[in-house]
Amino acid sequence: MTIQKIGVVGSGIMGAGVAEVAAASGADVIVRTRSRERTEAVLAQVASSLRRQVERATRSEGEAAAILGRVHASEQFTELAQCQLVIETVVEDLAVKRELFRHIDEVVPPDTIIASCTSTLPIIDLAAEVSFPERVCGVHFFNPVPSMALVEVVRTLVTSDATLEAVRAFVRRCAKEPVDVADRAGFIVNALLFPYLNNAIRLFESGVATKEGIDVAMKGGCGFPMGPFTLLDLVGLDTSLAILEALYGEYGEPNYAPAPLLRRLVSAGRLGRKTGAGFYDYAAR
Repeated sequence: MTIQKIGVVGSGIMGAGVAEVAAASGADVIVRTRSRERTEAVLAQVASSLRRQVERATRSEGEAAAILGRVHASEQFTELAQCQLVIETVVEDLAVKRELFRHIDEVVPPDTIIASCTSTLPIIDLAAEVSFPERVCGVHFFNPVPSMALVEVVRTLVTSDATLEAVRAFVRRCAKEPVDVADRAGFIVNALLFPYLNNAIRLFESGVATKEGIDVAMKGGCGFPMGPFTLLDLVGLDTSLAILEALYGEYGEPNYAPAPLLRRLVSAGRLGRKTGAGFYDYAAR
């Protein structure tokens, strides 16, 4: 299958990023949004990202205009009917994703691939909601999508070889590196990353060092581009909490049990950069 038209369901940062790289690959993209305001917002996000690339001289103005011209948005599920691949990028909530997969299944033909960009949740539970579960897989892009090279391609027990072939080819067209992974919570990256992030919070809670000190230590001592608290704020503390809860629910290992401070910050609405405050305050920056 040659994928020429992509559907993206979800109009947040991930949805806009996936739409941008898909359009940059030459595909036509339709982003399904919940409202006219979200339609305008997702197109503005893509335009802003492309404008920054033009300013950095990594794209020409003509290239940016052509990419933006291939991205369209709609509030109607029926607009997805002509897509060969539909990727959902909505909130990390299994019930929400299951309902969404049922809606997608109602409008797309049986040969359309339906993929989830979930970072942690079981893909097989989503495949169970559609008429052709062999056409379902995971396609986990990383944030920020335009600059992150990796995509985890997740195979369930029933995903067909043809589905994976087509998705891998699409990922490569997006100038990304696909890595095959089994359908287990956390896949590769988050299964290894989040115990580290969780233990950084516990270290801070125990008074071993300040969060600033831990961030400096991990950057200088391990060569990481950012420290754990800066990364948690970038990912989003609500997303981080959801990932840890899913990992703990699957494996029951203590390293995955969310640190109490993470829960309290989420309860306080301090979710990271997207709300202006998380472990750090961003309003004055």
